[in-house]
Amino acid sequence: MTPETAGVIIGEDGLARPAWAAADPLMRSYYDHEWGLPVTDEQGLYERICLEGFQAGLSWATILRKRPAFRAAFAGFDPDAVARFTDDDVERLMLDPGIIRNRLKIVATIRNARATLELRNDGGLVDFVWGFRPASTPRPQVVTEIPTQSAESIALSKALRKRGFTFVGPTTMFALMEAVGIVDTHLVGSHRRGSSGIWRD
Repeated sequence: MTPETAGVIIGEDGLARPAWAAADPLMRSYYDHEWGLPVTDEQGLYERICLEGFQAGLSWATILRKRPAFRAAFAGFDPDAVARFTDDDVERLMLDPGIIRNRLKIVATIRNARATLELRNDGGLVDFVWGFRPASTPRPQVVTEIPTQSAESIALSKALRKRGFTFVGPTTMFALMEAVGIVDTHLVGSHRRGSSGIWRD
């Protein structure tokens, strides 16, 4: 049985988790205390959008290990501060070994900060993103039953792009929706299933 076809794994502490959160202590802590819990503040949601964009093509563990460096490099993901970044900041960030030095993703983070500020004139980023919450959430027994995108993530991707955001594809936005509690894709049987308070199991 592979990790993809397995259900939850019971850890030494007696708690059930998916394979991706069962071994690495950093990933386990992230899963237990952060992943899937509602993020309803502008700065937190902006950070998650940017980090999900940086994650594209990489493992989330890589991003998580670099998150302190990302926060230092991008002014704590304060969108007001990042929106003021210039070409000189882009060059500075391209020399920062602590982050993913991808010019397109760095530029996207700055552009997304400016788009976040623009959204304040129309209800704000939080209400905008959470407005794509679906009527129901998946109930996966195994990892292979978890979708990688949805009608809502496709619609959210299109809507954000129209508002000037980049690196917000449908798969990336579904990962965002999972991470911030908009959908609950915790495996049935996981100790975190239904813990967001958004989706009662």
